[in-house]
Amino acid sequence: MFRLYLIGLSILVTAIVANAIVIKLGFKTWYDFLTLLNQDIPATFKNLGVLDLIWLFIAYPFILGFGYWIGDKIFNILQTIFYNG
Repeated sequence: MFRLYLIGLSILVTAIVANAIVIKLGFKTWYDFLTLLNQDIPATFKNLGVLDLIWLFIAYPFILGFGYWIGDKIFNILQTIFYNG
């Protein structure tokens, strides 16, 4: 159970940092995407640039997966220290 919590926490921190950086760079976040989607579905994709789409559908999921990987690695290190050390 602790492993899942640690991985979830890692994904959360990764998502917060990624969103902060992307906002500074001026890309759309999922919050922006959902707001546009609620206003006018056909116009949503016209209001998004190619880089926004790459960020939302390729880079962001990859970065969240990286957050999972980091959390798993941290858990494995802690497990090695406390159970084998």
